[in-house]
Amino acid sequence: MTTLSVTTRGQVTFRKDILKHLGIQPGGKIRLDLLPDGRAELKADQPKGSWRALHGMLKGKGDGPRFTIEEINDAGVAGLDGK
Repeated sequence: MTTLSVTTRGQVTFRKDILKHLGIQPGGKIRLDLLPDGRAELKADQPKGSWRALHGMLKGKGDGPRFTIEEINDAGVAGLDGK
């Protein structure tokens, strides 16, 4: 168990080994969930992406063939049938 001190300004400093264990890089964010009985859970905050951002990253990347939903479904069924 690690004990941390709180400064008069309400700040806490984490040692490098703790940040490494949590997977937090410089500039990263920490998520603190308050739990019952005065407890809290601390973990690295995972940035949430959006489908719009994903679409923007992939836009123009696929110059291969395009398939209809029916063709994709047929390929899935054929795979299940072992064809």
